[in-house]
Amino acid sequence: MARKVIIAGNWKMNKTAAEGKALVEELKPLVAGVTAADIVVCPPFTTLGAVIEAAKGSNIKVGAQNVHWEKSGAFTGEISADMLVEAGVEYVIIGHSERRQYFGETDETVNKRVKAAIAAGLKVIMCVGETLEERESNKTQAVLDAQLEGGLAGISAADAEGIVIAYEPVWAIGTGKTATPDVAEETQAGIRAKLAALYSKEVAENIRIQYGGSMKADNAEALVSKKDIDGGLIGGAALKAGSFAELIANGIKGAQSK
Repeated sequence: MARKVIIAGNWKMNKTAAEGKALVEELKPLVAGVTAADIVVCPPFTTLGAVIEAAKGSNIKVGAQNVHWEKSGAFTGEISADMLVEAGVEYVIIGHSERRQYFGETDETVNKRVKAAIAAGLKVIMCVGETLEERESNKTQAVLDAQLEGGLAGISAADAEGIVIAYEPVWAIGTGKTATPDVAEETQAGIRAKLAALYSKEVAENIRIQYGGSMKADNAEALVSKKDIDGGLIGGAALKAGSFAELIANGIKGAQSK
């Protein structure tokens, strides 16, 4: 498989600067020498500086959890793409289900953020996913299609190839429920088919699609062994160095078995 595994830890609203620095210092020797996967950690805004400093010289990349679409202005509490770039951030998560659920994120605002991030040179992790009600109503593919169409509107094929799509079944985030590898694969194959329809089969084959619903060390290998699962967007399992490093190793094993 040409697509490189990408494992990104979304710390959500966890870890002070001191705690984040300690976590990265503990993680570094556990993943030193890993080249078969891109490793990303995404701490809260106030923890970014300490984590970026701690990660210097290592194979750990740093991402933010959100970004505003304007370069500057009267947007109290927001952070621009240029601010993130200056801080040393490389990746940014956009459209996470919690942003959609609690903070009014829409496909339109996801699209504006994606465009701003790309223009600033950030690497985007764009999240899509359905609720339990939508899945049980057989609306999963329609929901994902709409999110992909909206989020990627006006994004060129060249830029789309650099975006990571994170599929998050909302019903499996923080619940302990996980889509089975077969269910996750079927859904992510549908995402890739939609990407092929939006761009081309070749472009779709180059785009990495993560699974983001309660992936842990013990199921990472089985999930990433599937054709259309290229890694994970990790929540709770990314908050401890040992479990995150084990998950990364198992994810790589899964990719190597394809």
